[in-house]
Amino acid sequence: MTAQAQQRGGATRREVIKTFAGAGVAVGLGPLVHARRAHAAKNTLKILQWSHFVPGYDKWFNTQYVKEWGEKNDTDVIVDNINLALIESRAAAEVSAQKGHDLVLFLSPPAVFEDQVVDLTDVYAESARKHGTPIDLAVKSTYNPRTKRYFAFSDSFVPDPIDYRTDLWGDVGMKPDSWDDVRVGGKKIKDKHRIPVGIGLSAELDTAMAMRAIMYSFGAHEQDAEGNLTINSPHTLEALKFVKALFEEAMTPEVLAWDASSNNRQMLAGRSSLVLNAISITRTGENDKLPIHEKIALAKAAKGPVRRIGLEHVMNCYAIWKFSDNIDGAKKFLVDYVDNFRKAFLASEFYNFPCFANTVPDLKQLIAKDTKAVPPDKYAVLADVLDWATNVGYPGYSSAAIADSFNTWVLNTMFARAATGAETPENALKQAETAMRAIWAKWRDRGFI
Repeated sequence: MTAQAQQRGGATRREVIKTFAGAGVAVGLGPLVHARRAHAAKNTLKILQWSHFVPGYDKWFNTQYVKEWGEKNDTDVIVDNINLALIESRAAAEVSAQKGHDLVLFLSPPAVFEDQVVDLTDVYAESARKHGTPIDLAVKSTYNPRTKRYFAFSDSFVPDPIDYRTDLWGDVGMKPDSWDDVRVGGKKIKDKHRIPVGIGLSAELDTAMAMRAIMYSFGAHEQDAEGNLTINSPHTLEALKFVKALFEEAMTPEVLAWDASSNNRQMLAGRSSLVLNAISITRTGENDKLPIHEKIALAKAAKGPVRRIGLEHVMNCYAIWKFSDNIDGAKKFLVDYVDNFRKAFLASEFYNFPCFANTVPDLKQLIAKDTKAVPPDKYAVLADVLDWATNVGYPGYSSAAIADSFNTWVLNTMFARAATGAETPENALKQAETAMRAIWAKWRDRGFI
């Protein structure tokens, strides 16, 4: 509700909701309140989000969905698409100015902005009332158990499988099922064909996800389930030594300067044998009719010494600023968008997976037979993605401390220093721990962890 509505004495959602066990999500008893101003001019809703890696999604969202929604809700919807690398800095600028968009889509949990955003418990409540419990990945990525607030709302996530060249891996008689397979097979391919493994070691989103996937599969974590810092462990040291070996044996220094689209470009240009990425690589190959797409297969997250686990590639997290001019409209937009999520799933060409599973009840059937894919069941490997995909900050929540260390690339830097020999794995780990201790202390003092 807006402040004006609260001053009028209107009942809030919190007066009519109850929490269901374990997740901290409230189940609503009625439709989400959407205050409308009688005899007012048309409303405006401003949305900031990235330029999607599947262009067809932006075409559907910007030119069809928001226009139809706007007409139904007497609202002019303005969508500004920017490069994903600019989202955090743009959000920080809007906070500084206390003015900006009504809805901001982050691609990783924006917990550092919790004191600047609206609690979205009621949006989760209404969506849960209509579509059932959200997946745990969404809750862990947007809920703060310390403050008991939802600092964002996650409509969808993007799987992060392994993309690999079947011709090259078949030539060495291997498949990338485990991280050890990636290292051994990657070296064989590089030695024979001079084509390296392409996993970033730079200050960008894909590197952050890939390094955590390796860590978690080795039994290492930034924190425990209660949020206590646990980065300095034998498991982390083992993961660092593994990445150093992988870099030296199967990779090249170019990954030290990669951006979030470098792995896409390298794979489609035939210059990588394997990358960790969403299906934007194969979809681009299919849509642009690049013959190489028929040689690129998908595999589940690689198995490590402790477990098979990976990160989501992108975690869609919508936030509404406290200083938004249209808080009610932004909330209603999110609820309605989830209602229409099957259309979004199809428009994204299976890129965006639902956080409310019931919104795409035929998901497994759809991905099992795709008209563009070669073979048609290429995307079927994603059917059990929730068995191996987890959140940033596993096994805990994506807290402000986790988000702060993510946004400042602490782990990316740690792995790059160790891999290149700029620091020993032991020293790189100590430096990362020092930086993270300061981050944890800052957010503990502010009462967010």
